[in-house]
Amino acid sequence: MSRTPSDSEYTEFVHATWPALYRTAYLMLGDRGEAEDLVQTALAKTYAAWPKVRSLEAAPAYARKVLVNTAASWFRKKSWRNERPTEDLPELAHDSDPSDRPAVISALGLLPPRQRAVVVLRYYDDLSVAETARALGITEGTVKSQTSEALAKLRVQLGEAVVPQTLGARHD
Repeated sequence: MSRTPSDSEYTEFVHATWPALYRTAYLMLGDRGEAEDLVQTALAKTYAAWPKVRSLEAAPAYARKVLVNTAASWFRKKSWRNERPTEDLPELAHDSDPSDRPAVISALGLLPPRQRAVVVLRYYDDLSVAETARALGITEGTVKSQTSEALAKLRVQLGEAVVPQTLGARHD
């Protein structure tokens, strides 16, 4: 029988998962402040459900699901704007500095929210079609069509060298 993780384990969990959740939120929203708000909201909701958590290994996926669902509810609000320009990018999580990164972030910002979420979850968080569908509460067919449309738009913005045709061929 598994046990409920403690508050100290939750604190460790937050420290371990914050960077990945923040990067996902930033890529989905394109705004640092809103990404921080989204992560804080998702972690607060995760903490509220913490007594139900039976496995620390499952907690990061649960928190990401909460983050995606919260973002989706934000997207449905009439006040939500699809495009949020920003001059500042978040700190790099690694030492590499690819020259096309600012262009990719900018092009992601031009996508509608659902397409952006699908691309981030599929290619940044490396989720399968089925996992992405479950995370967003949509069908696998919708994930595939939204991915295809998003990649076509990104190819127009970024070119074949950055978004090759083979990228959209992944249907796992």
